[in-house]
Amino acid sequence: MNSKRFLSSFAVTVLAALAASWASADVVETRNGARLVGTVTKIDGTTVVLSTDYAGDIKVKQSEVVSLTTDNPMFLRLSAGTVIEGKVVPAGAGQITISGAAGTITTGVDQVAMTWGPGERDPATIVPTRKWAYEAAVDVTGKNGNSDQLGTAFSFRATLKGPQDTLQFYTAYNRQETDEVKSADQFRAGVDYANNFSGRYSWYVRNEGGFDRVKDIELYNVAAAGFGYDVIKKDNQLLTTRAGVSFRYEGYTNPLTEDVKSAGLDFGLAHRLTLSNGVLNNSLSYVPAFDDFGNFRAIHDSFFEMPISASLWKLRIGLSNDYNSRPGAGVKKMDTTYYTRLVLNWD
Repeated sequence: MNSKRFLSSFAVTVLAALAASWASADVVETRNGARLVGTVTKIDGTTVVLSTDYAGDIKVKQSEVVSLTTDNPMFLRLSAGTVIEGKVVPAGAGQITISGAAGTITTGVDQVAMTWGPGERDPATIVPTRKWAYEAAVDVTGKNGNSDQLGTAFSFRATLKGPQDTLQFYTAYNRQETDEVKSADQFRAGVDYANNFSGRYSWYVRNEGGFDRVKDIELYNVAAAGFGYDVIKKDNQLLTTRAGVSFRYEGYTNPLTEDVKSAGLDFGLAHRLTLSNGVLNNSLSYVPAFDDFGNFRAIHDSFFEMPISASLWKLRIGLSNDYNSRPGAGVKKMDTTYYTRLVLNWD
């Protein structure tokens, strides 16, 4: 008898707890009859975001919502500009009623332009700011035995990113020796600015300079400007193409090699794909001369980057190609580099 009373009391308690949890939840109902229960965290004029314990954040098209109920008050800005704080209850036929200390308003779900919680700032008053992010990378290789080999490479990048534009400063140095003979001695530094002035469209300017002593290049410089287009623009993937004009200079140490001074075109492609276990990145630039398309330089870089535990460090594995169609005397056109690097990111 006592066990039956205990079970009955337990069942009543559980049902009461479930009823209380459901009663205190927000509810979103859609045109197809779906009834979603959770906490409304955001409405932005196009999407209603509902946080749930069973499916994480659920995004529902605002145009598909016919009924909305919130258990706690929130701030709502309507499309007409009116701002009111209160709880939301359904009013039928896609309408809602917002009741608060300032009064009551009945409007359509589709007229809600933005929401935010008590104690939070109105998103319209928050001025978007630019933010710096930094990256440093290093790799060291060595070999002893039939031949002695030592290689070091360093790179640094500082990125200032805003809502519509990105400014990057970067530099890199690579030195390799085999049996005390230099097989690589390269330095480069540059600046790149891009401004997304309209949706997927952008304009850019860039400048890069440096030297490559193994290739007998005492100084090189490429200055370019043009327009870009985001072919793919998703949260986890970005594919951007560029086209513009350029000026390319290459000065050689050997007086018998003619320096390159040519105006030309500037083509580029950048692809970044974020995966569950890392990031795949590809970039390609192609700079041909106006007067001779057979005179060009092409640079390619591809790498896969994965996090190391939960730290700021990452492991980057990749390869790069540097092709010069008109190299100096005794220098090969193509240089290919395979690398494994430790990368540190911070902001």
